[in-house]
Amino acid sequence: MRLMGMATLGLGLGLGLALGLAAGTASAQDSIRLQLKWVTQAQFAGYYVAEAKGFYDEENLDVTILPGGPDIAPEQVIAGGGADVITTWMPAALAARERGVPLVNIAQPFKGQGLSFVCRKDLGVDGVEDFPGQTLGVWFFGNEYPFYAWMASLGLATDGSAGGVNVLKQNFDVEALLNGEAACISVMTYNEYGQVLDAGYTPDQLAFFSYADQGVKVLEDGLYVMEDRLADPAFADQMVRFVRASMKGWKYAEANPAEAAQIVVDADQTGLQTLAHQTYMMGEIAKLTAGSNGALDPADYEATVAALLAAVSPENPAITKAPEGAWTHAITDAALQ
Repeated sequence: MRLMGMATLGLGLGLGLALGLAAGTASAQDSIRLQLKWVTQAQFAGYYVAEAKGFYDEENLDVTILPGGPDIAPEQVIAGGGADVITTWMPAALAARERGVPLVNIAQPFKGQGLSFVCRKDLGVDGVEDFPGQTLGVWFFGNEYPFYAWMASLGLATDGSAGGVNVLKQNFDVEALLNGEAACISVMTYNEYGQVLDAGYTPDQLAFFSYADQGVKVLEDGLYVMEDRLADPAFADQMVRFVRASMKGWKYAEANPAEAAQIVVDADQTGLQTLAHQTYMMGEIAKLTAGSNGALDPADYEATVAALLAAVSPENPAITKAPEGAWTHAITDAALQ
């Protein structure tokens, strides 16, 4: 067991005992509901690949993958009993934990960070020194926490006051940038940035800012469950098998991006996803999952917490104190044996 905080270490030891008690007791086709953070797309390719390639079947699991959307908060879904495990970003998970939804990170398939910011140079932004007085598009529903952490690190007010920036609650598209409503918008490297380029802008016409390069490290797309459920040996065993199969799916998707993209398109029940875009997305996603075996890197966790605590304010009430017991290696320790 790796070194963790005392609360997390206790959780890990308890899980180890539970997993030992559950060994050999798994029944065929245990049902698991996975709530995604967003709609069916290559951001979640590992799970769709694991389903399509039979990796979940090999672990005696019947996994129902529930797509997300603009009106779906995974943290609320799992708190209400609508899912067994969710994908979400760590800032949102930690914020939910502090507010009474005891989420625990059991695995971290994403090592890299896709959250970025893109600006139109013709609207006056070429560097961070040009931000004051500008309108900046920001995603909310838990996605705003990294932005406020970044603005705090730059010493910029976000209330529209003189010398600060104006915040536009951005839709989950790129229209605010294209129509000039905002000089900069939030993008993911694997999705919206490509949409801006597809709209006709070239990289030299844009100013691109990676949150990671700006010193704001926040973990994205981890797997989270409710803490009390980990005390159940049968559930803990299901999560071990789920993580093992899911990571097998992720590594297959990395090695076979074209096939993974097709699997995602086939799984999309809306018919809105195109193979071309999902292929692009899968290529970028593979850069973020590369280097991860699924186990959370404690240094990445600490960096996320530090970024959030450095920006505590009325506008950024993500967390107000360092969390305890917010992650465990017990599941990945067993899954990756």
